[in-house]
Amino acid sequence: MLRCLALLGLCGLVLAGPSAARADVDDDGDHDRARDLYERGEIKGLNSILGLVMAEAPGDIVAVDFIRIGTRWVYRFQVVAADGRRRIVDVDAGSGNLMHGGGGD
Repeated sequence: MLRCLALLGLCGLVLAGPSAARADVDDDGDHDRARDLYERGEIKGLNSILGLVMAEAPGDIVAVDFIRIGTRWVYRFQVVAADGRRRIVDVDAGSGNLMHGGGGD
């Protein structure tokens, strides 16, 4: 009986291992994708875009997402202003230009 339980536990670990590894890879997918696109010259680096974002929405950048909107790669910044209001600023990662239509709370 104990041997059977040990075997079942081992099978569970073996089967769970690959899915856990895939989850770790998927969580880092945006970073890897952005780095690959940057190295190929298809998008601008964050350093070249941060000044534009801070001029558009002064405050603390609390999050940056790398998303696809249509055919464009977009950096989506969440900025919290001194008054506590949150603002979303989207920047076309390829051209480095602001995309209008972002909003705030």
